[in-house]
Amino acid sequence: MTSPAESHRKAFVLDTNVLIHDPNALLNFEEHHVLLPMTVLEELDKLKSGKATVSVECRAAIRQIDRILGDASPQQIRAGVPIWRDAQREHLGFLSVLLDQPEGSVQTLNSALNDNKIINLLVALQLAEPATDLVLVTKDINMRLKARACGIASEDYANDQLVSDIKQLAKGYAHFEGSFWDRFSRVDSVQALGETRHYLKRADWAEAVYANQFIKDEMGFIGRVLSVDDEHIVLRDLNEDRLMSQEVWGLKPHNILQAMALDLLADPSVHLVSLTGPAGSGKTILALATAIEQSIEDKRFNKIIATRSTPPLAEEHGFLPGTEEEKMDPWLGAISDNIEALHLHDESPKGSIEYVRERANIQFKALNYIRGRSFQKSLILIDECQNLTPHQMKAIITRAGEGSKVVCLGNLAQIDTPYLNPISSGLTYMCERFKGFAHGGHIQLEGVPRSVLAEYAEANL
Repeated sequence: MTSPAESHRKAFVLDTNVLIHDPNALLNFEEHHVLLPMTVLEELDKLKSGKATVSVECRAAIRQIDRILGDASPQQIRAGVPIWRDAQREHLGFLSVLLDQPEGSVQTLNSALNDNKIINLLVALQLAEPATDLVLVTKDINMRLKARACGIASEDYANDQLVSDIKQLAKGYAHFEGSFWDRFSRVDSVQALGETRHYLKRADWAEAVYANQFIKDEMGFIGRVLSVDDEHIVLRDLNEDRLMSQEVWGLKPHNILQAMALDLLADPSVHLVSLTGPAGSGKTILALATAIEQSIEDKRFNKIIATRSTPPLAEEHGFLPGTEEEKMDPWLGAISDNIEALHLHDESPKGSIEYVRERANIQFKALNYIRGRSFQKSLILIDECQNLTPHQMKAIITRAGEGSKVVCLGNLAQIDTPYLNPISSGLTYMCERFKGFAHGGHIQLEGVPRSVLAEYAEANL
């Protein structure tokens, strides 16, 4: 693996979960050497034919590996096949496939587990190639720990991590001490179409600013950024009393952050809304109430598509009885619960719930079967987005057709999958990527209006 021209270099060894997380990960290590253990290929082969969501990523990764290797001979694959970049018409880095550990080589861990096989292989390779700095790249935290204990450097796959600390994630609003207007030398205000707009000089605003970000100060001013360019920032003046008096399907906001969320959800010019926050902060009920009113009263949408990320054991929906909707009902119970909550005080709650589900055409869809479809004039409600990878998030959002709106809900403190954390979650990735999108908005809700008990549990458990 070494050559006279390269006496010391770095090589990255990819684990299976990295390729599942991002099938294009092979292309993201620039000029470095990428190594794939044979065990990784065997794991991809076992997972590629299943019905689970992960099988799609496995097949995509296998196709990408096959494209890179092409007609290379075994000797070329061992030495390294150039990774060609179609856009630049050049190659950066090389890809090699490592055979299983040969007989008689050093053993460090029990080889019954595939993770241990990979680590054992790296230990033997490091002894044979001391001039090469091996780095194991894996989403599996425990595997990284075992590799470090065996003297192998390891790290997480961070190509799609846009923030290094979850505190850097945009909240969707900016709070200013004192008066917001004191920092501007000139403000031009215009009243038109029943609203007031303020035109500010971009040079007077030192902080980061983006479209559909909310502004509030200690003097009671609340505004929403409509557009940003190199010269000006346009703000829509929002009256706090008007925001708090909003009502959708009998639901009113409990706090100003919920009022901001309703303003985004009700705006037809905003095609993508993401709501994050703790359990009980009102994410689902706000989105659902707005979706029902816009479907039944405003006739803006023909149907409401509800879906969510399901735990790995639930991805094989065929083992559950009934239709697709009945199979998904246990995993979309939060949607049903919130429909009931919106009609709890009706004279006939059961009749109201049936009426709403039929008139709003609420459909429960499995995440597996959304791929490849296109939804026109639909509101796509995605719950538990914190458990989706960036690749999965893209696959769902791109299903939105003409006249559709996507609402993403999630709590980054409740990630269930072992290969994601708040920084690498698809929800975090999407919020950062769409921060400059003129037709997208994000709000991080706070507090737990669900109940006093829920609020105390969120803070103390």
